[in-house]
Amino acid sequence: MQGEYSVYLKDMIEALKLENCTPNVDIDDIMITQNEVNRPALQLAGYFDYFDSSRIQIIGHVEHTYMQQKGMEHSAAMMERIMAGSEDKGQPPCIVYCREIWIEDEIVALANKYHVPLLRSRKATSPFMAELIRWLGAELAPRCSVHGVLVDIYGEGVLIMGESGIGKSEVALELIHRGHRLVSDDVVEIKRVSDNSLIGSSPDITRHFIELRGIGIIDAKALFGVESVKDWQEIDLVIKLEEFNKEQEYDRLGLEEQYIEFLDSKVVCHSIPIRPGRNVAIICESAAVNHRQKKMGYNAAVELYNRVTNNLAEKRKEKE
Repeated sequence: MQGEYSVYLKDMIEALKLENCTPNVDIDDIMITQNEVNRPALQLAGYFDYFDSSRIQIIGHVEHTYMQQKGMEHSAAMMERIMAGSEDKGQPPCIVYCREIWIEDEIVALANKYHVPLLRSRKATSPFMAELIRWLGAELAPRCSVHGVLVDIYGEGVLIMGESGIGKSEVALELIHRGHRLVSDDVVEIKRVSDNSLIGSSPDITRHFIELRGIGIIDAKALFGVESVKDWQEIDLVIKLEEFNKEQEYDRLGLEEQYIEFLDSKVVCHSIPIRPGRNVAIICESAAVNHRQKKMGYNAAVELYNRVTNNLAEKRKEKE
């Protein structure tokens, strides 16, 4: 998935509170496309085989001490090769110095020559790299958009899907009244931040708004307060609302989980038939709590199955 998405370097500088040590280098159009970083220890020693110059380069205390020991002539030559990059990978989007390490004038001159920004962080190298990798993983994660409503119910991210007009927004409004939090209505943007984690959020333009047919657009944050909304939520469960069809068989026990797939990641999915008189909001609450119980190791359907099986076994023994 690398290279499919990008983020502006200036956004990274703002998010991670970095100091720009090369103000003469134009950073407005520099994009980051790799969610992996590199500490160029081997490159400073002269080994450039398999060097990926498209990654952000991190200079820590070890690298800087090595450069001081080798002398400026050697260090400048190696840094020049790093900044020049390669034909297939291009140049590094930036070089970050950690621990507020002083950057020599010769290195700054090379950065201005090759138009590679030099940034500086106050943090130690390992904590900074962990934070940077986490941030890049979220910003450059594979993503897609789906039609639905995402709500935080008792800490479980429940994505409510279904055909247009089936009542998803009305269910979300009822859930807000019951103390739960809206993440997104109508369009949900999904990012896969890891193999087992999908994060849902709302497009900026529709954040905190709900469309109610017959009334129009309402602002959930303005009407119900900031405690009724949330900017993002991990998706734990999907509930599909569909018109009741008496010809179709619906799961009544829940012994086998059904799944839906987003971005090659599977999420538990329940299909809920809609009939007059059914309180879908309470059903969604129950599904969220039941899903949490299953994650904690308790499955009500399995418990009932075991009770019935044990009961039948005891009756057979009594007959024998």
